[in-house]
Amino acid sequence: MPSLVHIARRTWSYAGYPGLLSGLVSAAALLWRGSSELRRAVAPINAPSHWVWGSRALRANQASWRYTGLGTATHLASAMLWGALFDALRRRRKRLTTANAMADAAVVTATAACVDFVVVPKRLTPGFEHRLSKRGLIWVYAGFGVGLVMGAAITKR
Repeated sequence: MPSLVHIARRTWSYAGYPGLLSGLVSAAALLWRGSSELRRAVAPINAPSHWVWGSRALRANQASWRYTGLGTATHLASAMLWGALFDALRRRRKRLTTANAMADAAVVTATAACVDFVVVPKRLTPGFEHRLSKRGLIWVYAGFGVGLVMGAAITKR
């Protein structure tokens, strides 16, 4: 019977990389679009902390532990959960290819966007939709999908 440490390592090696990379690539897109659209790079990263700090987080433009730290942690934690769903999809594949990794990433990304903007209550939305244009959101979610595919490539899954 495998130990908890073995299970944790195996889970991280398959689900952790796609989740982490999708979070990092989409966070880079948030910073880029914040800088480009608002001239305030961290403003979109601050926004996910609105689930704790309310509308003040949606207006925060400067880096701070309160908004930027919690916003980053929230964004990465969410990405890790979606990375686990992505891994579950990959496990169901009989043959792993780049094409079906891209398809799985597209499904997970579309599902995440639907959940983020249609399913959850307003207090649990990402928040950065209040700061970025629709074009900016497309870049963020595209980065998310690219990160999932990169994670699949690293894990050979």
